[in-house]
Amino acid sequence: MAERPVFIPSVDTPGFVKVVSFDIPWASGFAPVQKQKNVKSLHAAAAAGGYAPLLEISTKSEERAGRHLSAFHLKVQSEHGEIPLENAFQGSKVFEHGGPYTDLYLTDPRSAKRDPRLQESGRLVAFEFEGYEFPLQPMTSFYDWLYLNAIFPHRVWLRDRIDGQVRYAGFTDIEFNPNKSVNCQARSCALFVALMRANLLEKVMSSAEIFLKTMSEQSRRRAVRVEQSGQLHF
Repeated sequence: MAERPVFIPSVDTPGFVKVVSFDIPWASGFAPVQKQKNVKSLHAAAAAGGYAPLLEISTKSEERAGRHLSAFHLKVQSEHGEIPLENAFQGSKVFEHGGPYTDLYLTDPRSAKRDPRLQESGRLVAFEFEGYEFPLQPMTSFYDWLYLNAIFPHRVWLRDRIDGQVRYAGFTDIEFNPNKSVNCQARSCALFVALMRANLLEKVMSSAEIFLKTMSEQSRRRAVRVEQSGQLHF
């Protein structure tokens, strides 16, 4: 068994995304067919819990829209031209003793992720991209900003595919393990849809400053709500 999350767009939830996790039987192995078995198990468990339909956001998705929304395929506009999302994320890290290592923008994503400087430069303190510094809190804000920027130019196509005739209740990424990672493309996609449904998308994408202000306010509201309920966890 394994526990995996479903990310639900929710305009009424602080942070705009509700996370619901389900225990599913886990098919081990790296073959695509095994991954798709796990996707189907997760979606079936979620449907039994009242969340359907769902869209898998990864290269393992059986839906064209899900494959196109995989961060593996996405690129971000920068002063260096279009660069892979992974390169933008890794090359923008600022550490105690170095960074950002913007030369990573121009290498391949696998090399960018494995560059030894990312492990040898001390504690991560911020992200810097296009002259703007992103703090580490809220935790997923910089990755979300990159992801939203990558898909924002295609918002009309996306509105049709994922919020039109088929209105997805949530999004999954079967490769994402919440015990090992923080950022998730399915979560970022759910955020995009929630902002779109709240008619806030154009506003928050007008600048990094407005995006961060909006997300920070949402995070603070969440902390206050949880604290008032006596369940504040760090």
